[in-house]
This record gives sequence, structure tokens and C-alpha cells, in this order.
Amino acid sequence: MLEAISLAKFKSQSLEIKEVGTVTEVKKAVVSVVGLPTCLYGQMVNFPNDMVGMVVGYDEKKVSVLVFGDVINIKAGDQVVGKAEPFELPVGNGFVGRVVNSMSVPLDGKGKIEADEGYPVFRVAPGVMERTPLSDALYSGTKIFDAVLPLGKGQRQLIVGDRMTGKTVIGLDAILNQKGKNIVCLYCCVGRSHASLSNIIHLLTQRGAMDYTLVIAATAASSVGEQFLAPFSACALGEYFMYHGRDVLVVFDDLTKHAWVHREISLLLERSPGREAYPGDVFYIHSQMMERAGRLNEERGGGTMTFLPIVETQQGDVTGHIPSNLISITDGQLYINANIFIEGFKPAIDFGLSVSRIGSKVQCKAMKELGGKLRLEYLQYKMQQKLTHVNATLTEEAEARMRRGEALTQIFMQDKNAPVSLEEQIVLFYGINSAVLQKMDKSGWKTFKDEIFSFLLKTRPALIQEIGTKQEMTPQIKDQLDKSFGEFLSLQIPEEEKS
Repeated sequence: MLEAISLAKFKSQSLEIKEVGTVTEVKKAVVSVVGLPTCLYGQMVNFPNDMVGMVVGYDEKKVSVLVFGDVINIKAGDQVVGKAEPFELPVGNGFVGRVVNSMSVPLDGKGKIEADEGYPVFRVAPGVMERTPLSDALYSGTKIFDAVLPLGKGQRQLIVGDRMTGKTVIGLDAILNQKGKNIVCLYCCVGRSHASLSNIIHLLTQRGAMDYTLVIAATAASSVGEQFLAPFSACALGEYFMYHGRDVLVVFDDLTKHAWVHREISLLLERSPGREAYPGDVFYIHSQMMERAGRLNEERGGGTMTFLPIVETQQGDVTGHIPSNLISITDGQLYINANIFIEGFKPAIDFGLSVSRIGSKVQCKAMKELGGKLRLEYLQYKMQQKLTHVNATLTEEAEARMRRGEALTQIFMQDKNAPVSLEEQIVLFYGINSAVLQKMDKSGWKTFKDEIFSFLLKTRPALIQEIGTKQEMTPQIKDQLDKSFGEFLSLQIPEEEKS
């Protein structure tokens, strides 16, 4: 009887097997360890003083561990404890509206976050049979983006260009535009200054976007390990919502700095440098990351995860190693041209070098009809504009094309952090094709852009609601818009001219 009791007691006890190693060498961000014979690549290990690291390489003699924190607290001879389990992070609904670091630890001083479960950081992307074709549009609020280079839910659209040309603005406007649309947004900061991140968080808070946004912060002051981990942490946090049937938008700002960090880690690990001193696996880590975006089938919950990775170029060179890598990985790119930015055209998206390989398939009928020819027309206008510097004499047809190009320029331009709703975009782009407005000058088009939508909200709110519901240019909607444009123009004519 006693033997049976003691045996039952023994069986109820759970055993936890751990391996203990010893630190032999400390470099800038990488620690060499001996004594972890069954470790896994990507496994989490624990150091004294609550420090955490991840296995990033091993051979017969030692294990290389990337430290998430300041290595000044680690010295040779310290013990390292590891379990042969994948690296997981806490995830859950409680993270929405919070600012966390790469380890999902809160940084905003609002207290502990209760996690719903743990998700692997380096999860394998969903297979082809788990996915389904993209069918819904995700509107960014940037008129050029939505009309000419549209985005689908589950798409990966690269934003590429020189520094200080407005790349982050496009990503933030996309987040601001998701208010009230039941989309979870994640902003992943990699290598930015603490001041710029504070400004971004302030903007999101001020505009009410933090109610549906999660910020993963790894600023330039963070450790190399944290900066490397941040985009993968963003993927893991986003996947929690995607696998629970939600739509997710992730902005990576930016992956150039992430590549720099990976290059630094690889050099510390004494891996062979390749093109531009980057190791050969930099393409692999970014492609592995980007593949995690997509749309799941109904059996997997039907959620989507859309990526807007940002990459910096040097003097407009898109043939650099990292830009060209990500262009080949993603489903299209927005190229931000520094010369266009200097000219004052903002957002400075280059129509010639930008492309969306998926988005046009999921555009609503109204945007397909109104935006289908805008790209070609604008490029023809820019070509015509160059020719006018050589020959000032223009035919009537050329003058009409120039006038229409000037109207397009006014409509496309918009202020930063001022996303435009789909209904307003449809109104503006229909106005471009309206015979009522064809003879307006440059100042007239600016007035039309700034005031027409508020005029319609006051005089015909039901029409705006119908446009948003149907998202199609029916004869009735066109007729009402033409009448509204006529009324709007009559209000712009001074009283003395009317009499």
C-alpha cells in the first residue's frame, strides 16, 4: 500500500530538463558558450540578472548566443540555462494600444500585459493550401496609392526611397486611415531615434489610432539583438490576430537598418561577407519574414496580414543589395523620388518606377473605372511638360492635355498625416473626368479639392453614404455628382459677375 502511494506521488511530479552552460567569451552583442550539447538554432537561453539571449550558431566546440540587452552585465564564467524549445513570445488582445520592446515587455509605463498564449518568433509561413487568393482592398488614404497603385489585404508592398522623403508618412497615413475599420495595426520601429519614435506615438495617440495599434520599439539606443528581433516579434504578434480571423496591417520602419544589424551580427560571428559586405543569408531572413503575410483560408480563420516594409536607398539607387532583394520578394513597390520631393509634389511617388502586382485585382468598381487611365495620362503629361521647355507652341490638343495634367497634379497632392477617405477619393477622381469642371484653372482645382467634399457632406450626405456603400459609379450617382459640381461652381462665381 505504501509503495503504491509513493509511486502515485512520484508520477504526479513533473520533471523539467534544463541544460547549463558556461560563458567563455563576450563580444559586442554575441556571447560564446560551452556546455549546451542539444541546443536548437533560435532557442532562448537565460543569463544571470534576468538577461535573455538566443542561439544563433554553433559548432563542435561552442555555441554562439545573441544577447537581448546590454552585454556589460555578462562576464566569462557566468552560467547559461537553456531548454531545447522554440523561442516563443507572449501575444494577445491586451497588447493592442501598448508600446512594447522586442521581447513583448511593455515600455509605456501602463503596467503588465496579460498574455493570451505564446507564439513562436520564427514560425514557418503558411503553406499554399492554407492560403486563398486576395479579394479585398486595403485603403491607405494616400490618393496615388489607392487609385494608381492599389493595395490588397494580405499584400506585401515595399516603400522605397532616399531618407527624409516621406516614406514613414505613407506608412503612418495607412495606419491612421484604418480607424473604425476593425483592422489591427502594428508599427515596428527598427533603429530610429527615440525622439522620432516619441513623435510617432504622440501622433497616433492624438489621432485616436492607438486604440487599434500596437507599437514594437527597438530604437537606435536598443541593443543589436533587440533591433534584429523586432520585425520577427511584429510578425508573431500580428499572426496571433491573423489566426484568430482578424485583418492586420504591419509597417516595418525600416528594414535597411535591420539589414545593417544583421550584417553586424554576422561579422561578429565571423561569417563570410558577400555583396556590399552583407552575408548571403540576408535575402533568406527577409524573404522568410515577408512570406508570413497573406490571406488564410476559411478553415484557418480567414484572417489577413498586410505588410508595408520600408527600405532606404542611397541617392536613389534601387539596385543596391537590400532594395533589390526586397523588390524581388514583395508584390510591388512605391518608389519615392527625391527629385520629385524637391519639386514640391508630395507624396513624391514616382509613377514610372512604382508598381502594384496584385492590388488592381481587388479594387472596387468605382476606383477601377476612375483610376484605370490616370497613370498613363499623368506620365504623358510629364513628358509633354518636358517638351514645352523646348517648344512653347502647343496645339489645342496639347494644351488640353497640359490643363488636365495640372488638374491631376492638384488632385494627387496632399498634406502629410491627412488620409483621404474612399468616398472623397471617388468624388475627386470623378471630378477629373467631369465635363462640368474641364475649363477650371490651377487655383480652381485646388479650391475644388479642398472644399467639394465638405460641400457634399452638407448638401447631399445621402449621396456620400450611397457612394461608400455601393462603391460603384451608377448613372444615378453620376447624375447627382454632376448636379452637385454645377451648384458648387455657381457658389464660386463672385456676385458682381453673376449680375
